[in-house]
Amino acid sequence: MKVKSDRTLALIAAKFAEATRLSLISIDNRGNIEFINPAACLLFGYTQAEMIGQPITIIIPERMRGAHTAGLQKAAEGNAPHLGGRPVEVFALKKNGAEFPIEITLSTWQGPRGFCAGAVITDISERRKREGRLLRMASQDTLTGLLNRRQFTSLLSDAMTAGRPLSILLLDLDGFKEVNDTHGHVVGDTLLQAIGVRLPYMLAESAHVARIGGDEFAILLNDTDDPLKAHAQGQAIQEGFQKPFELGGQVLEVGTSIGIALAPAHGQEADELIASADFALYRAKADGGHGIRLYDPSMRSETSARRALRDELLQALRQGELELFFQPQVHLITGRTIGVEGLLRWHHPRRGLLSPAAFLPALDQSALALEIGWWTLDEATKRASELQRSGHDIRVGVNLFPGQLRAPNLIHKVANALQRHSLRPDLLELEVTETIALADNDRSYEAMKAVRKIGVGIAFDDFGTGYASLSSLQRYPITTLKIDRGFLGNIDSRTSDAAITRALIGLGHDMGLETIAEGIETKEQEKSLIALGCPCGQGYLYGKPMPFPSLVEQLETERSAMSGDHAVLAG
Repeated sequence: MKVKSDRTLALIAAKFAEATRLSLISIDNRGNIEFINPAACLLFGYTQAEMIGQPITIIIPERMRGAHTAGLQKAAEGNAPHLGGRPVEVFALKKNGAEFPIEITLSTWQGPRGFCAGAVITDISERRKREGRLLRMASQDTLTGLLNRRQFTSLLSDAMTAGRPLSILLLDLDGFKEVNDTHGHVVGDTLLQAIGVRLPYMLAESAHVARIGGDEFAILLNDTDDPLKAHAQGQAIQEGFQKPFELGGQVLEVGTSIGIALAPAHGQEADELIASADFALYRAKADGGHGIRLYDPSMRSETSARRALRDELLQALRQGELELFFQPQVHLITGRTIGVEGLLRWHHPRRGLLSPAAFLPALDQSALALEIGWWTLDEATKRASELQRSGHDIRVGVNLFPGQLRAPNLIHKVANALQRHSLRPDLLELEVTETIALADNDRSYEAMKAVRKIGVGIAFDDFGTGYASLSSLQRYPITTLKIDRGFLGNIDSRTSDAAITRALIGLGHDMGLETIAEGIETKEQEKSLIALGCPCGQGYLYGKPMPFPSLVEQLETERSAMSGDHAVLAG
């Protein structure tokens, strides 16, 4: 009787599967489809014969397959029990290649051959349309399907009001900007979607995940304010990011920096706790990225001071408190000025004249660095033009911020400044450190090539302290090598310093580059450099950085002296 009953139940189940409008599908332990009902065939546009025995990935968009495979493997190992029975909204793929949203409820069991999984699938295209864009935006990030900042903050606030201990982790992607810049925003958005799929698999069922910014994610860990547990969760996330993301045939690698804050220790309200985690995240990024930092109260005061200094700098830029000073570069044999370097100074209303060392660190990772960088470029071009009109055809060099070298509009900014101030291109030189240039090889090369094409010079500043190879020097379109001052301090007494300096001078000569030794302070250093064959130099021996009127006065004095010498010779 039991056998007959089982057969009857099986027959009823088969008839139900055939008649229902619910789409039903199951896979074996190899991930191949072993059952699909007519409703599912109709949904995906296949016949039953076309689907049976095929891998389940035929109905999964390519960009999601890596995350799906990882999740299925975890489920097979029993490590993702919370996935079963809970509807999940994802995208699926029809036979004709069209993607559409579905709701899938997954069930798993052990069959005769091991792990099996089945799903009830519902096409939610119409539901998505009915819910409308505004409803989705109220609580969900429209790109990844994760919570958005508003909903995350609301959940965090409710949990803190209830007095529960909890932890939050803020994640910022390391290397995402490079993906966007190299592959475009479409690939960048697809990567964010893949991360949105992968992240939940790294967390406990009770955790909440949100995308709260461009490449910033937030995680709420309920019922624990244990720093060790929060840190361990952060380490698990970083380990999860060690596996590259495979998107449409491209293999992309990104890391993540993580800031952690605990409640109630690090904040009594949601906004305060998020701010604490953000301070910790900032420290993790400032320490080089790919790290995890737990909030400490000292971070808040340190970061607040940095932000306050940035605000002051913005006001300084608006109110004309910034000024370019200029330091001469001379020909060592003749003593003639052959160029100047523009150096930024800040006339602080309370602290007096400040050099860049006092305020440039505050610009790290700030958009204000670009704004000040463009002002510096324009000011140097304007002053070079004034010298040109006065008959002083000497080159003016100006340092670029790292963000300027990476900026796609660098060539336009340079060309516009030349045109606006009617300056000959060869009288402007852009200085970059070799480390900054080589940190982003291809983009730096293209930027410098474009600048050289219009006639502007390129100098490698502080040369000898980075990691440039001979092949990279040959590749880059540089015009000037500036030997770092660190080799000059003991050039008379330390044979290794003299040997390195001689090699760098010879390298510049052999490559047809102008070579300038920086930081010359004594006549003895000058004599040693002349003996080593160095043509040009810069340092306090020839003048400290000075305001532009003082520079003009010095150049006029030099011109008068040279005119007098010529008159004596003529007589």
